[in-house]
Amino acid sequence: MTSHASDRGDTGWWQRVRRRGDQVGIPCVFMRAGTSRGAFLREEDLPIGAALREKLILAIYGSPDFRQIDGLGGATSLTSKVAIVGPPTRPDADVDYTFGQVRIDEARVDFKGNCGNISSGIGPFAIEEGMVPATSPVTAVRIHLTNSSALLVAEVPVADGLCPVQGDAQVAGVPGRGAPIMLDWADVSGTLGRGLLPTGQACERLPTAIGEIDVSIVDAGNVTVFVRPSVFGLRAPDFATQRLDAEALRRIEAVRHAAALRLDMVEQGQRAADVTPTIPKLYMVAAPCDYIDANGLPVAAEDHDLLGRGMSMGMPHAAYAGTVAVCTGAAALIDGTLVNEAARPARLSGGGLRIGHPMGILEIHARVDQTGPFPTLERAAVVRTARRIMEGIVYVPLNRLA
Repeated sequence: MTSHASDRGDTGWWQRVRRRGDQVGIPCVFMRAGTSRGAFLREEDLPIGAALREKLILAIYGSPDFRQIDGLGGATSLTSKVAIVGPPTRPDADVDYTFGQVRIDEARVDFKGNCGNISSGIGPFAIEEGMVPATSPVTAVRIHLTNSSALLVAEVPVADGLCPVQGDAQVAGVPGRGAPIMLDWADVSGTLGRGLLPTGQACERLPTAIGEIDVSIVDAGNVTVFVRPSVFGLRAPDFATQRLDAEALRRIEAVRHAAALRLDMVEQGQRAADVTPTIPKLYMVAAPCDYIDANGLPVAAEDHDLLGRGMSMGMPHAAYAGTVAVCTGAAALIDGTLVNEAARPARLSGGGLRIGHPMGILEIHARVDQTGPFPTLERAAVVRTARRIMEGIVYVPLNRLA
């Protein structure tokens, strides 16, 4: 949360909130950003108190309910996300942005970690809301990610004071093409405060409930644990799109839990699924190969440099997380990581890394400096698209805020 004040300090919010019978409403913009979708809310329109704010967001999405039938949520992790945007609290930023993953089946909003896809909508939102001056043909928006205290720079196309949505950029998992939004994540590394390699190792043997396995834990965008699919009895290319049964999901969470322990994100006796369900991310990586994506379209081995698939809130990610693309691009350039081992060698010396995933191909341009004692991320740029879908007032029943 961006504030931890008591709900008793929200008298002003109750006075200015819109009322409609036994419901209250606040301004809301609904956007598709990258391969995700969610409500974009202005900080000034939200209550200050953390508990009341969380109740409001849960009610907006219709959580907890596995269908989210009574709210804006789409009943998937990709469509149950919220963006809170407000004035900057650091001098080198234009806006503050807090990301929240709204749980579907429990009354909880997780404010740990970042979302690369939702982040692509912050620039257009801030410009069109008048929070950042519009400059043609491109406006650079400096976004303070409050979740990780890092700075993201978005280069947003602008025409006549607005952000066009039509263009030639294609994002796998999004129908059609759109105007390109370039995101540079160079500052969003070492989110845990321990550098790109938070354990100090590019690859290590990690004790887990399913045995010791090789992992690479890298921290850029979001801290991510990379593993080979064979650890879970999966193999390329099938692992990219095949349905994962309960046993495979259990084994995957066991490894993610062990990584959370290794990073001191949970204590002995705690469950990572309860304490930190969104991070660390867990992604499987393998060498490029021919495969059929989730839309039934063929993807040739020569068209990508790495095959990957990951998890989101305990279930397989439908595409590829934008923050993990950043992490993957960095990991591919660090000698000794499992990503470096699996990626096409010819692409590691320059150019973008093309990641094959369930919905197609995503390209990330990264640069890592390995001349010092520890690797540092110098550049991590990815192109996304975003579109404003709806703007208006979102209402919630008063009894949901009690």
